[in-house]
Amino acid sequence: MINRLIEKIKKTNAPIVVGLDPMLSYVPEQVQNKAFGEFGETLEGAAEAIWQFNKAIVDAVCDLIPAVKPQVAMYEQFGVPGMAAYEKTVAYCQEKGLVVIGDIKRGDIGSTSEAYAVGHLGRVRVGSRSYAGFHEDFATVNPYLGSDGVKPFLKVCREEKKGIFILVKTSNPSSGEFQDRLVDGRPLYELVGEKVAQWGEEAMGDDYSYVGAVVGATYPEMGRILRKIMPKSYILVPGYGAQGGKGKDLVHFFNEDGLGAIVNSSRGIIAAYRHEQYGSFGPEHFAEASRQAVLDMVSDIRGALEAVK
Repeated sequence: MINRLIEKIKKTNAPIVVGLDPMLSYVPEQVQNKAFGEFGETLEGAAEAIWQFNKAIVDAVCDLIPAVKPQVAMYEQFGVPGMAAYEKTVAYCQEKGLVVIGDIKRGDIGSTSEAYAVGHLGRVRVGSRSYAGFHEDFATVNPYLGSDGVKPFLKVCREEKKGIFILVKTSNPSSGEFQDRLVDGRPLYELVGEKVAQWGEEAMGDDYSYVGAVVGATYPEMGRILRKIMPKSYILVPGYGAQGGKGKDLVHFFNEDGLGAIVNSSRGIIAAYRHEQYGSFGPEHFAEASRQAVLDMVSDIRGALEAVK
């Protein structure tokens, strides 16, 4: 799957991923009203509104981007109907030819980790048959239970040719409370990066590993260090736009081949119509606003990469 992701990035010339992280407050009133008219102000109504919101945005941007990243918590909050909308979103994006990164941040051990890996990336046995549950192409994984939590995902990745992105240095302000702590004189995130590189050697694609890393755009100097520590790992970079990251901050996340990183923007794209820059589109043209936000993001990142060539 890492080979396919790279192929899609080269084809679109857009090393970006759109985060499908829809809070109900992001969904324009006309979309909510239509869903509530059919299902009432219920969990089913909320899930339908989110699904229709996602579908419109995906239709508007799918020719511009290689991948999407739905954040599972935004769907889980609406219970079983929300998770049905999550699966429907994953399936629709794959039908549109997009690579899907399930932002699930799972981390446990033993049979629990195996179940997470199978449920999201693999196939579960039911009698004589097997089924793919949520069938994402990649998943995000929390490594802080150690190899016991990661190896079940590695096993499924090798079997299914899927991939994972392991949390190394996250974009949030308080990430340093643990991730920056010194261990034997080195920050913890560097040690986690070294483990990611080691795990990645067990699951290589053509040029890059199936095992990638999550490193926040808000920490560009740390990104520079981690790029050297993990030369064969793709880096998923959250924190662009709404959290302050800009294209010029991201050049060191990439390798000299212009590959090696994919940058995420979530509410900066899906809620673009609410931003002053795209306010002229209005709620009725929210998907078109999202398309323009993607075009602007691609231009920003391409321009930054071209400037350092």
